[in-house]
Amino acid sequence: MNSRPHWDSAAVPDQTGRVAVITGSNTGIGFEAARVLADHGAQVVLAVRNLAKGEAAAAQIRAQHPDAQVAITQLDLASLESIRTAAADLRSAYPRIDVLINNAGVMFTPRQETADGFEMQFGTNHLGHFALTGLILDRLVGVEGSRVVTVSSNAHRLKAAIHFDDLQWQRRYSRVGAYGQAKLANLLFTYELQRRLAAANEPTIAVAAHPGASNTELMRNLPAVIRPAAKLVTPLMFQSPPMGALPTLRAATDPQVTGGQYYGPDGWQQQRGYPVLVRSSRQSHDEDLQRRLWAVSEELTGVTYGV
Repeated sequence: MNSRPHWDSAAVPDQTGRVAVITGSNTGIGFEAARVLADHGAQVVLAVRNLAKGEAAAAQIRAQHPDAQVAITQLDLASLESIRTAAADLRSAYPRIDVLINNAGVMFTPRQETADGFEMQFGTNHLGHFALTGLILDRLVGVEGSRVVTVSSNAHRLKAAIHFDDLQWQRRYSRVGAYGQAKLANLLFTYELQRRLAAANEPTIAVAAHPGASNTELMRNLPAVIRPAAKLVTPLMFQSPPMGALPTLRAATDPQVTGGQYYGPDGWQQQRGYPVLVRSSRQSHDEDLQRRLWAVSEELTGVTYGV
């Protein structure tokens, strides 16, 4: 039990012998989570789209922690082909995985499509992680203390709904609405996965986290009209990537965490602060919605789960 007034990176237990795969970990909160886990002894795998940026991130971690064990796997979550290749590489290299952190994401992009024709935010943030998790889940199940941590957002409440009649936003596109759908999907996925793992009596748990308002590269796709205002409020409202990574790190490592929980900052409106157990929207706990999204995700990705 952490005796400090706040849970911080010093509370991360020894991770020696554990393998942690983190998507989108060359920058932002993914990089900070990787850095802290490596510092605490974990063998960290940076699953990144750009190998050069991944190498630079690994070098930075090794420069700070010379004994760090850091590897790199190429992964483009906007391509099912890339996901299958990355999953095969991970399965070949790691007979067991202790932690999978589904961190990578895009936010407020102009309407684009993935290589497989999915709307970019839904395809990358949800479907990509759904496919990756399913393809390597057998490396986690049966491993005591193993976890799937998926990073959501406060935006799961913003104009949020799963638009089953137009999942790919082909009729009328909203940057905010599409992001809200993707982040709601992250939570629906987590809760359904946890229920399936529990029903199978697996020791693996599924947990969610969100960073609050964190100043990362996700902000690069803000609409031009609001960028000037965003620059003004960023120092006041947004916290640093190391702080933004704490909910993810707590979800991934705190021995007190249980399956189906959700962690976020303890400050005003969960925008900033230290990680605590928080509540997600009522909609995210709708079991019928969870099951329906799961079935559609299996159909779209072609990935089915063994639990």
